[in-house]
Amino acid sequence: MTSTGATTESAHEQPGGYAAARLRLLQEKARSGPPRRAALAALTDEWLTALFTTAARQTGVQGAALVAVGGYGRAELSPRSDLDLLLLHDGNADPAAVAALADRLWYPVWDLGLALDHSVRTPAEARRTAGEDLKVQLGLLDARPVAGDLGPVAAMRTAILADWRSQAAKRLPALHELCHERAGRQGELRFLLEPDLKEAGGGLRDATALRAVAASWVADAPREGLAEARRVLLDARDALHLTTGRATDRLALQEQDQVAAELGLLDGDALLRQVYEAARTIAYAADVTWREVDRVLRARSMRPLLRALLGGGRAATAERTPLAEGVVEADGEAVLARTARPERDPVLVLRAAAAAAQSELPLSRHVARRLAAAAAPLPVPWPAEAREELVTLLGAGEATVPVWEALEAEGLITRLFPDWERVHCRPQRNPVHTWTVDRHLVETAVRASTLTRRVHRPDLLLVAALLHDIGKGWPGDHSVAGEVIARDTAARIGFDQHDVGVVATLVRHHLLLVETATRRDLDDPATVRSVADAVQSATTLELLHALTEADALATGPAAWSAWRACLVSDLVGRVAAVLAGRAPEEPEPVAPGAEQERLAVEALRTSGPVLALRARNEAPDEDGGPEPVGVELRIVLPDRPGVLPAAAGVLALHRLTVRAAELRAVELPTELGGSAELLLLSWRVAAEYGSLPQAARLRADLVRALDGSLDIRARLAEREAAGPRRRGVKAPPPRVTVAAAGSRLATVIEVRAQDAPGLLHRIGRALEQSGVRVRSAHVSTLGANAVDAFYITDTDGKPLPGERALAVASAVEAALRA
Repeated sequence: MTSTGATTESAHEQPGGYAAARLRLLQEKARSGPPRRAALAALTDEWLTALFTTAARQTGVQGAALVAVGGYGRAELSPRSDLDLLLLHDGNADPAAVAALADRLWYPVWDLGLALDHSVRTPAEARRTAGEDLKVQLGLLDARPVAGDLGPVAAMRTAILADWRSQAAKRLPALHELCHERAGRQGELRFLLEPDLKEAGGGLRDATALRAVAASWVADAPREGLAEARRVLLDARDALHLTTGRATDRLALQEQDQVAAELGLLDGDALLRQVYEAARTIAYAADVTWREVDRVLRARSMRPLLRALLGGGRAATAERTPLAEGVVEADGEAVLARTARPERDPVLVLRAAAAAAQSELPLSRHVARRLAAAAAPLPVPWPAEAREELVTLLGAGEATVPVWEALEAEGLITRLFPDWERVHCRPQRNPVHTWTVDRHLVETAVRASTLTRRVHRPDLLLVAALLHDIGKGWPGDHSVAGEVIARDTAARIGFDQHDVGVVATLVRHHLLLVETATRRDLDDPATVRSVADAVQSATTLELLHALTEADALATGPAAWSAWRACLVSDLVGRVAAVLAGRAPEEPEPVAPGAEQERLAVEALRTSGPVLALRARNEAPDEDGGPEPVGVELRIVLPDRPGVLPAAAGVLALHRLTVRAAELRAVELPTELGGSAELLLLSWRVAAEYGSLPQAARLRADLVRALDGSLDIRARLAEREAAGPRRRGVKAPPPRVTVAAAGSRLATVIEVRAQDAPGLLHRIGRALEQSGVRVRSAHVSTLGANAVDAFYITDTDGKPLPGERALAVASAVEAALRA
């Protein structure tokens, strides 16, 4: 029996043993990354070799070997990696002796607290198990002998590789499906705020799968940048293991800054950008590789049929179908025509991309590389054809995304749009966002492409969609910074001065409609006039309406709903009337609707609160069915102090999450000929968990809260103290401001804070304690963020003087920080 790496004095017999040597190695700051992983694997090899040599001698087992598989087989040991080991034997030794040999190997590993994935097999058993289990076969592709008899290991490796190559037509589609299923379950690493570095799409598992594809000899992954991408993810995992002391692959929010510091990076955002870039490289390589695998396997399956049809003659030439000037389809991809000359045709990059997207074809990687290397730069401003091809590309819908990614992988996007580099792979910490900034911009263009029939200038809509968040790579308000960049980019693209101004306005005000509709009183003329002053024209308003919807739909499911769409449409209609010369009238007292009037009459009769709780459906969705938007709760009661904090507190006690809320004062005639002031509260709520409470219980608790017999503040504090402390990223502090020129009828206080049970109750209490009246409230929740606007007056119903308004805002902010 031979041994690899055996020494006269084993690592565990040296001073401090293997554990101490391992600890010293992991604490060496000068050695990290691939050298440390290789050194850790070599140290572990030495230790296991000594264990194996001693155990084999003691048990008398011959013809056996210890084999590293998986990540250990690739000598890629992270600090907390488990050891994947196979004890391979020829089957001639006594089974009891083989079992004793295994015990002498596995128990020392367990005694050190190391995770171990182990098996004991003969070469025939290993080969048979690999044939039955794809994951076992993938691990054995990286088998590496550690100690013992090398002959059986070499024979097993040869057999496993031969089987892998001969079974490629069956195994590779199964591997592709495994990768696809895993990505669907774990998500795409390059877009996740807390990615799993190993399991998520574009992660280490996918990089390993690409090695397996290469071993099949069917196709090979693009090599450019792939090794570096793997190194980045492995380094991040090493740092994660060292900072947490755990064998974890999930990069949790609260650990990202520490991991970044371990890697010498500025902060968690710098870490995520680096990780996202690596994941994007792996994901793109995977897309290209699996497409090539499908092409090769399809061609192989067709060869016998072609030979039969051609009578054994020469193979048919692949058909090339023209798509555009210089662009053809060949073998399911968009490629360059033989006569194309990229060095003489600066528009060819955009023409090829647009043709591919319009035909729903992938843009060949070889074409993208050739264009990156040889294409002539576009003149500035761009010629009209280039601008038209860009609009065509952006208007192709979902097919735009893979083509855009192909251009981005070769650096062509930053060549076309130099400012794109700042948003490239930039994370968005707000969990409402599904995508990184750059992908969100492309997704917004995709969504906008479905709305182009609603606007007179679809080209301006698509370009504004692509640029609306381009300022997020710069300090300060991204809308303000984005306006400058958009103006410069639109001029670079070749739009005239008027169109440049429209694009810049759209980018500057892309949040205006949704923020105004959900946070301002639309019955206040000042609200409508401020929007009209910003957009200035009906054409711009039309474009901004479509951009608002596209942006929200591309953000994530929490950013758009039938309720928000209705509010925005209402605002757009009012602004359009102003732009058409019909000035908004001063609001009259709100007249309640039929249901509200019924509740109001009952509230007057009982002199107490009346509640109505019901599920609500909005306009039909894309499938024609009603879209549920939650549960609507209406409360009507005679006007009195303390209503808002009491009602909000009762909802929090019953674990009802407030998605949106409005509070309005209404007047109702009395039987004596006068009028009575009532408060109407309309809430859109959802149960935190379980079923909804009964309206009678809510009313009873509201009555108790209003008369002071129910201490909501104490009850909420008790529940918070009794609940488990949640881990997570520390939320930014709340911010309370006075909206400038928000209304002529009231002072507008805007609150931005982390959403939490009882938040609205605390805001209401602070406003009540400041001695102001809440004329109306507009509450909206986006993911973990609450953005609420309160129209307040003094006790005489007049807006607050400037200094007092600032004092109220400061008091509310102090109450939320306490």
